[in-house]
Order: sequence, then C-alpha cells, then structure tokens
Amino acid sequence: MPTPAHALAEAPAPTRPPARWSRLWTVRAPIGQRTWLVLAAIGLLSPLLAWAALARWGGIDPTFMPSPAAVLGKSWTWLVEDGLIDDMAISTYRVVTGFLLSAVIALPLGLFIGSYRSVQALLEPLTDFIRYMPAVAFIPLVMLWVGIGEGSKIAIIFIGTFFQMVLMVAEDVRRVPAAQVEAAQTMGANRRELVEKVILPSAKPALLDTLRVTMGWAWTYLVVAELVAANSGLGYAILRAQRFLQTDTIFAGIIVIGLIGLLTDQAFRWLHRRAFPWLYLKG
Repeated sequence: MPTPAHALAEAPAPTRPPARWSRLWTVRAPIGQRTWLVLAAIGLLSPLLAWAALARWGGIDPTFMPSPAAVLGKSWTWLVEDGLIDDMAISTYRVVTGFLLSAVIALPLGLFIGSYRSVQALLEPLTDFIRYMPAVAFIPLVMLWVGIGEGSKIAIIFIGTFFQMVLMVAEDVRRVPAAQVEAAQTMGANRRELVEKVILPSAKPALLDTLRVTMGWAWTYLVVAELVAANSGLGYAILRAQRFLQTDTIFAGIIVIGLIGLLTDQAFRWLHRRAFPWLYLKG
C-alpha cells in the first residue's frame, strides 16, 4: 500500500552521524583509537613544549628552571652512573609493599563497613577522624615504634593510603543496588551468601578502580616516606638534590615517578578491561 502523504510529512528525518569535530564534543560519544592517540600525544607534549619555551625565552635562571634537554641529560647520567635503576627498584618495592598491605586489610574491612550498618557505626567515624591526620605527622611515632629501617618507610605509605582506601571501598559496596540484595533475600540467601555472591561480585569493577586510584596516592607519599633516614630511592634523591639546589635532578626524579605511575595506571586499566569486558561493549 502507498504511504499516505500526511504520514510522510510527519515522519522524522533520518539522523546523520555527527561530524568528526562535533563528535569530539558529544557527551560520552566514542572516538576512534587514532583520534584518542593523537589527543593523548597533544596532551602530553603541550606542557613539554611550553616548558621548553619558558626555559629558553622566559628569562629564568637555569638553576631554577632547567630546560628539558638538561633534565634529559641528567636523567641519562643518573641512569648510567648514579644507580637510577636501583633507586627505582627500592622505591617501587616500598610503594607496592605499603599499598598491598593496605589493600589486604582495607578490602575486607571496607566490605564489612559497607555491608553492615552496625560495623559502619562502629568504625567509620574513627576512620573519618584518622584520615584527616597528615601522614607526615606520624613520622616521629613511626620512628619510635618501627625504627628507621624499611619498615618505617612502608608504614608511612600504609598510613597515607589505608584509611582513604577503607572509606572508598565501603562506598563502593554501598553503591550496590538494593534491588539485587532484596532479590537475593527473597530467594533465601543468607548473610554470607549475600556478601559473597551478590555484594562482592557487583562491587568488583568499582573496587578495582578504587585500587587504581589509591595506588596513585601511595606514590605521592613516597617522598614523605623516604624522609625517614633513607639513603636510597627516588624520594631520597629528590630531597638530597634540594639541599644542593640541583633542580635538574629534582625534575628528573619527579618525571620518573610520573612515568612509573602512568605505566601502573595503564596496567590497572588494562586489567579492568580484561576482568570486566562487558563494561566496554558498545551499544
């Protein structure tokens, strides 16, 4: 049958896919891998170019603002002559150990705080209270209780990340939809089954994101941790360079920490995609 004229008039016009530039500004619109790489390169290189221009034409003493070339040269010297690999290894060991110790305790504790209101009432106010205390303020106590060995540095990183991680894990658990819990209760699930088979599986993607974020915080506490009688590590090298006004070493240490953090962050993102591929399906 032919389509009536008024139906044709009222039919909506076919939508066209947005142009490339407008697509970049469409909320949550996917972009191609090539576009993503180009934008990422621009985001990473723009500050580097601005830094090079400022160092060359900004009229700033190189003692206070070394050029990227000077920092690159210092990084190479540090690598081949001054034990950069050893400093990276010991700092990574301290950060990863402190982070893992935090995660082993914070994950089950946060799971219980987010699942049971009684545990929340008992522990969350105390955790809120302690997490606002600066980790650097605990250094004298840590030195008294733990000593000045590796344990003290790991303890500072643990203190800096643990209490934040507990609250973030608890919040991830509380975001599990109540409908899932109620449906499981209707089908006769007991308390243990609710936690193990409903709440924890539903919260896993958010929990992995929380671990990724708190790993970044662990790296930010590295310099603080290596204030404690250290004689190696990236944070120690930065603090030593500060005393001798070696700003090129300071820049090099900061950039190395940033690169390690970037690689770690990308590893967590890759793991998230592999563990939860259904979250990345299109459509």
